[in-house]
Amino acid sequence: MDWERDLRAERPTLEAMTRTMSLRGPDTGGLWVSQRAFLGHRRLAVIDLVGGQQPMESDDAAATVISYSGEVYNFSELRTELAAHGHRFRSRSDTEVVLRAYLQWGVDCVARFNGMCAFAIWDEPRSELLLVRDRLGIKPLYYYPYGGGMLFGSEPKAVLANPLFSPELDDEGIAELFVLPNAPTPGHGVYRGLRQVRPGHVVRANRRGVEEMAYWKLRPNLHTDDLETTTQRVRALLSDTVSRQMVADVPLGSLLSGGVDSSAITALAAEKLAAHGAGKISTYSVDFPNSESSFRRTEWHDSLDEPYVAQVAAHVGSQHTTIVVQPEDVLAFENRVLMARDLPGWGEMDVSLYLLFAKVREHATVALSGESADEVFGGYPFFRDPAALSHDGFPWMAGKQGPSALLTEDVRRRVRPLEYAHDSYRRSLGEVPKLGQDTREDARIREVAYLALTRWLPALLDRKDRMSMASGLEVRVPFCDHRLVEYLWNVPWSMKTAGDMEKGLLRRAVRDLLPAQIVHRRKSAFPANPHPGYVRSLRERVDELLLDVNAPVFDLVDRVEVRRRLNAGEPLPSPRASSSQTAGLNFLLNVNSWLRTYRVRIH
Repeated sequence: MDWERDLRAERPTLEAMTRTMSLRGPDTGGLWVSQRAFLGHRRLAVIDLVGGQQPMESDDAAATVISYSGEVYNFSELRTELAAHGHRFRSRSDTEVVLRAYLQWGVDCVARFNGMCAFAIWDEPRSELLLVRDRLGIKPLYYYPYGGGMLFGSEPKAVLANPLFSPELDDEGIAELFVLPNAPTPGHGVYRGLRQVRPGHVVRANRRGVEEMAYWKLRPNLHTDDLETTTQRVRALLSDTVSRQMVADVPLGSLLSGGVDSSAITALAAEKLAAHGAGKISTYSVDFPNSESSFRRTEWHDSLDEPYVAQVAAHVGSQHTTIVVQPEDVLAFENRVLMARDLPGWGEMDVSLYLLFAKVREHATVALSGESADEVFGGYPFFRDPAALSHDGFPWMAGKQGPSALLTEDVRRRVRPLEYAHDSYRRSLGEVPKLGQDTREDARIREVAYLALTRWLPALLDRKDRMSMASGLEVRVPFCDHRLVEYLWNVPWSMKTAGDMEKGLLRRAVRDLLPAQIVHRRKSAFPANPHPGYVRSLRERVDELLLDVNAPVFDLVDRVEVRRRLNAGEPLPSPRASSSQTAGLNFLLNVNSWLRTYRVRIH
């Protein structure tokens, strides 16, 4: 969108921006251009493969145009309601439902959607651009306002493809990368000047300026249901959500780790397929060579996945595939994963997830995932650890060092890591909706749950989105259904831990679906690559990096401190709360590759 230039003359640049989204939308693409606005789209076809082409334009004389990513799961009900208002549809797609919902109800339509979506609407009669993101931020949307206009795209690469934007890193961006990589500030895009549409928000841009408005937030209410009613309500919501999220005109599968979260989603999906005589659910898991002999139990990794995966697959009768990630594959795909993120990420854990998704994509276009159950049911260790709960900071960082410990003294003075983290934490706490009737324990758990949903979960959803969409795979997350999140937000901690177990409420709600071993299995996070050869190769690469006098990462990181820690046998601090031998080494290499590949200028 631009108020000063005729965008019809900028078509080559705008086409280049759209091409950057080709992996997200491998099936087809489209462009719509006027004097003041340009919308490009790349499509991953999931519903109405023929009729859902985009950008999609209204059929009246004054064009209203949408470029839309994601799925609205209640589109059938909305379509019926809109038809009663006189709308006539040209397609079966949810995209057209979203467009016509806007034409009917204006920006208020966003509150009616149940789904994961991010979209841009150009309203030609009003000369106004709307950018919308779903309530939990499952789908990404970035924008860069500049004098006279705005660039936007699903990923930073779309904005980076326009010469009006240059990749720069200022002090706040450094802090987001090194101080708060696992608690990113909502709306911050890391690159200087780049913004994200915040979850549950609308950004409105017109000649008067740019305005950001919240359309959804968590609200505190006294929970009056007893345990049995609460259990039944959770089960009903989960069942309905999984049913809605299975709607697709393409093959669908389920990601399975053998934990109660993914197993419950898989079992519900298998049950629904069986009820319709639609055959077996396809399931997928990830493993590493010799993982059994290399496994080491930690607070985040209690047990190997594969024995439990096999048990669930046999129990639900799924068609199961285990993707074994080889160490050499991790090295081969590092750069591809960096290009998917546009930012430093989680190293080999990103690559492993990408390789899992790429393999799934050979068989399915849509996959269900168990992500966010730990946020809404309180399954992470920091929900129960007294030291984490009393920590004056993000609880998952209690007793841990982040990568900011490696910054040079000069950069530390500018960035002020401790103050930046503390200020962010205090701002986060100031947002928490309070309920006066909460006990002290429930009040603190409410705070931690809010932090998990708004600061911890976004990093996980971002990783999931980049790795899946780089493979052309749409991953749906039933536990992010806003109705479930809203309900559980007000359930007391004593109910969430029913039976004195982590996620006890969830376990009660799905115990009839799964073997007892699965129902009672403790939390175990996404596995890290345990292969000793991979660890050695990372260490060798970091040793080489330390000898590179032109390595850009050492404009930020203290070379001497890195060498001291390695010589002392100390692990390098990493951006992840659940660290591993490889995490800190990965991050250092990843930051260096990003600075060099993207030619980032440190401001």
